[in-house]
Amino acid sequence: MPAEPPERDSHATSGAGEEGADAERWHSSTYGRPRRPAGRGPGRGAGREQARAAQTPGREQRLADLHRPVPAPPAARPAGQDPPGPGEPHRGAPHGAAPHRPRRRPNVRRRRVLAVVAVLVVLAVAYPLTLAWRGWSSVEQVAAASTGERPAATPGTTYLIVGSDSRDGLTPEEIEEYSAGGDDISGRRTDTIMLLHVPDSGGPAALISIPRDSWVPVPGHDRNKINAAFAIGGAPLLMQTVEQVSGLRVDHYVETGFGGFARIVDAVGGVTMCPAEAVDDVRAGLDIPAGCQSMDGRTALGYARYRYTDNQGDFGRVQRQRDLLGAITSKAASPATLLNPFRAFPLASAGGSAVTVDEGSSITDLVGFLRGMREATGAGGISMTVPVSNPSLRTGHGIAVKWDTDKTLAMFGDLKADDTEALRSLTS
Repeated sequence: MPAEPPERDSHATSGAGEEGADAERWHSSTYGRPRRPAGRGPGRGAGREQARAAQTPGREQRLADLHRPVPAPPAARPAGQDPPGPGEPHRGAPHGAAPHRPRRRPNVRRRRVLAVVAVLVVLAVAYPLTLAWRGWSSVEQVAAASTGERPAATPGTTYLIVGSDSRDGLTPEEIEEYSAGGDDISGRRTDTIMLLHVPDSGGPAALISIPRDSWVPVPGHDRNKINAAFAIGGAPLLMQTVEQVSGLRVDHYVETGFGGFARIVDAVGGVTMCPAEAVDDVRAGLDIPAGCQSMDGRTALGYARYRYTDNQGDFGRVQRQRDLLGAITSKAASPATLLNPFRAFPLASAGGSAVTVDEGSSITDLVGFLRGMREATGAGGISMTVPVSNPSLRTGHGIAVKWDTDKTLAMFGDLKADDTEALRSLTS
């Protein structure tokens, strides 16, 4: 409800007095808006135009806005230049405007790739170390070093490899399975004696078979078959005998037995061998046809042992033994075996438990032995038998094998000089 104006009195009508002036100002206003004083500024219409111009830009102002140049985008900074600082506006930005900061998004794909690479690196390091440790933890070590006077150290690394016919640790069922029974099951003899030389000079590795009936001087026991040294004094006497007759310093000793050999073959999933003729040998428990075939541990053991039905006797046997070792090593080192943990770890356990090494050997020496075996039995390696002049030498201890003195001395001389390439002349 509008307020009531104050009543006019005589003083207000005459315009005299302060109260009359207030009443006059009230009646001259509309809803409390005072009337523009007369005689001050433009008229009523001009006042409206002035207010409208103050609120809305004029035509000239609008045309000026249309012709104002658009600011250019910020120029790219040279490579290596630091981004704008916290208080520094981006180039081309209007004065006082907040700098434009690009939003950083994490590169999810790159992080995933880096994570996969990191996992693969860890596996590439951890897997072979775990596999090697699994095998090494099962290896047995014995005192095998020679107890007599030893030759001076020779370059390269020489391993003495022995395949024992000892039945120790075999159950009666295994003795029957491997056809390892008979009158001579007690004691220890060697079915296999080999030297593996891995040169430092970069030449080929050499695997050399020593026939078990080789006629040599045995320290403290006159001349005898080299097999007798192992039967009399075990690994230390056999190593002393080999060192004295060859002049080589034997660095390490590796031995396996009947059961261990068969378990290694089974662990790699069998090996493929190609006998030229069918074999039927009752003493070795072997009855196989001619031609290439896969052999399990039992069959491969018999194939490595038989000699009585072989026209070459022990010389044919040592050749088959080297062939078998090459097939086992090649398959064990293949990606199909090593990259399959369900095959690699059982193989490491079986191989480790089947091997006996000297007390001075380490896991590094065992790895070096496996690499040397693979090289020696490969295409570029050297696989041979000690040169022989008489395979049927009659002695007081039965028929023995006499070495070719000149060629054998030349062979051992090349090994002592670490010149395995020179051995090729003896194998041709």
